[in-house]
Amino acid sequence: MYIPAHFAIQNPQDLHTIIRQHPLGALVTLGPDGLDANHIPFEFDAGHGKLGQLSAHVARANPVWQQCQDGADVLVIFRGNESYISPNWYPSKHETHRQVPTWNYEVVHVHGRLTVMDEAKFVRGVVARLTREHEVNEPRPWKMGDSPPDYIDGMLRAIVGIEIEIQRIEGKAKLSQNREARDRLNAADTLLAKGVEGLGRAMQAAK
Repeated sequence: MYIPAHFAIQNPQDLHTIIRQHPLGALVTLGPDGLDANHIPFEFDAGHGKLGQLSAHVARANPVWQQCQDGADVLVIFRGNESYISPNWYPSKHETHRQVPTWNYEVVHVHGRLTVMDEAKFVRGVVARLTREHEVNEPRPWKMGDSPPDYIDGMLRAIVGIEIEIQRIEGKAKLSQNREARDRLNAADTLLAKGVEGLGRAMQAAK
């Protein structure tokens, strides 16, 4: 990924925040038919190993887990906040007319090695933790115990677990840091007025 220095995310905690707030990652693999991408919700454990670990599950019918031998190099892309930015939102545009449209965004690329975890205990644990995390704000959070055991067992047999040991992680936050402060802040205010809260707040905080 091309990352100009002023857009590079340097703080590991900021990288982790994007992964946790936007856990649906694009798993990019190289198989016998070439490049492939699967969109999967991941669990992120920052405390595992040097850089952390991703865990997830895929459908047993999905050939990706058979095509990627243990230790295969993979890339997972996590997209954070993003939006189109109009040059009309920059005060300087109305003075010089020397601005063009752009797109601001946050993204994290995780490079790692994939291991297939075709074990009932592992798969059950991943599903339980993902469910617990994403049901937490529901009035009555769903849990696996709400369904008959034989139904859950059947569903779990239809999926396969994967783990990705992170080897490298990099992030880019393109938030108009290369613009005048008044241009960046007015664009941020415009986004907030349009209800684009995440990116607007991120642009306000950018330096």
